[in-house]
Amino acid sequence: MIMPVVATLKEIVQKGKKYSWPKLSSCPRCQSSRLWGHGFVPAYFDETPNEVYLRRYRCPECGCVIRLKPDDYFQRFRATITVIRSSISRRVDTNSWLPGLSRTRQRHWFRALHSKVKAYLTDLWGNDLVGGFDQVWEIGRIPVSRSMQC
Repeated sequence: MIMPVVATLKEIVQKGKKYSWPKLSSCPRCQSSRLWGHGFVPAYFDETPNEVYLRRYRCPECGCVIRLKPDDYFQRFRATITVIRSSISRRVDTNSWLPGLSRTRQRHWFRALHSKVKAYLTDLWGNDLVGGFDQVWEIGRIPVSRSMQC
């Protein structure tokens, strides 16, 4: 399970494993208060050339492993939410992609968003993809994920 927390990637990179991660009060799955530190796991972000170590916890009651991640990133995405939204917005406004990012990735985000908006908002979105991005995000879904379960 990936748990978003308020953290800055720059500070995490500077301090490495010595970064002061917040301690979770209970397991998000079973609500047990017995969480154990479960080491660190490498993760990759667009802003850093090397891996960044993110904190993990494990619940001994249900076996859930929780990985903490800065909250300005979607689960399983390397780019920030702001960059992804900017890419969608630029594509809608100028019919071009953001420079410096892979067009393939941006196309993936765009097509996934289009599918999500059609699935979740049906005819209510009025062909406004950027507004659809915000609405899908507000209902607790990742707007640019191909999975309908996220």
